[in-house]
Amino acid sequence: MRIATWNVNSLRSRIDRVEAFLLRHDIDVLACQETKAREEQLPLMGLQAAGYDVAAAGTSQWNGVALISRVGLEDVQVGFEGMPGYGDPLEAEARAIAATCGGVRIWSLYVPNGRKPDDPHYVYKLDWLSRLRDAAGSWLGDQTALVGDWNICPTDADVFDVTQFKNSTHVTPPERAAFQAFLDDGYAEVTRAHAPGYTYWDYYRQRFERDRGLKIDFVLATPSLAGRVTGAFIDREERAGQGASDHAPVVVDLSD
Repeated sequence: MRIATWNVNSLRSRIDRVEAFLLRHDIDVLACQETKAREEQLPLMGLQAAGYDVAAAGTSQWNGVALISRVGLEDVQVGFEGMPGYGDPLEAEARAIAATCGGVRIWSLYVPNGRKPDDPHYVYKLDWLSRLRDAAGSWLGDQTALVGDWNICPTDADVFDVTQFKNSTHVTPPERAAFQAFLDDGYAEVTRAHAPGYTYWDYYRQRFERDRGLKIDFVLATPSLAGRVTGAFIDREERAGQGASDHAPVVVDLSD
C-alpha cells in the first residue's frame, strides 16, 4: 500500500493537481491538510470517478483535513478524544480526522502553527500536542499512522538556517520535546531515513528556488506498522511551478 500526506493549502484550488498526483504516483491513501473547505464544497467528481472515497472536516476558509482513499474509509472519526478547542467562544478546530484504510488506521493531522512563542496560540499548540499524545498512547498496539503537517522542525537539520528562527516557533525546546515524546512512547518517524530534505518552502523571496525550506511534514507509525515501511520520498517537483502549494507531498510505501 502507498500512502501520502500533503498540506495542499486549499483543496478546491488545487484539486486538479491532487488528481494528477494520485494518478502519477499510484497513491492508495492521501491525507490532506489545510483543505480550507467544508466537505460539501469540495469538487469530488474527478476523485470519485478515479475510484477514491473522501472523508473531510473543515470550514470555508481556515484549517481543514481530509482522507482520500481507494482502499476503504471505515470508522471515520473527526477529532480525537480530549482534543482542545481554540477561540472565543472556545470550539474544536478542523485539525484531525481518522479512518481505517486497507487495515491501517490513518490520522490526517494539522498541528496548530503556534504563531509566536508568547502568543496564546503557542500555548494552544503545546496543549493540542499533549492531548494528542495522551490519545495516541492507546493506539500503539494497532497499525496506526499519525501523518500530516506537524509545524515542528525536530532538529536543526530540518531548518535552512536555525539562527533565523531563534525567536520563532517550530524550533523551540518545548515544541521539539512534544514531538520527541511520541518517539519516546514508541512511535517511529519513518520518512527521514528514506526521504532527506525539506517539505515546506515559504512563497517569500524564492525560498523554494534557493532551497531555503523546513522539514515539518512527517509520518509517525506504531511499531507493527513501522516494520512494514519499505521506502519513502518527497515529491519536490510538486512544489515547483505556478499554482503550487507551499508544501510538497511525502509518500510512504508499505509491504503487504
